[in-house]
Amino acid sequence: MLAVIETGGKQYLISPKQKIKIEKIKDVKEGDEITFDKVLLMVDDKGNVKIGQPYISGTKIIAKCEESGKSKKVIVFRYRHKTRYKKKKGHRQPFMKVLIKETK
Repeated sequence: MLAVIETGGKQYLISPKQKIKIEKIKDVKEGDEITFDKVLLMVDDKGNVKIGQPYISGTKIIAKCEESGKSKKVIVFRYRHKTRYKKKKGHRQPFMKVLIKETK
């Protein structure tokens, strides 16, 4: 079984028992279950394909949050030559590691 879901403004190709790294979802802690209802495409074991317009109604993907944290630091550096202007910022994007359980 394969499916394409949308979360955090991005699309992910998933299958059961797969671990994916997604954008952090508010109010979800480690060990909680997450339901993804924005399913764009679904292919079952028999090869039947369902395509949503934009989403498949009545289909849900259940996942479990295994870990949450922050990614490595990304340096944002702005510089203008001849004007003595420079700014340095760092940013760490929050993420969640999710284990895909089942499809309903």
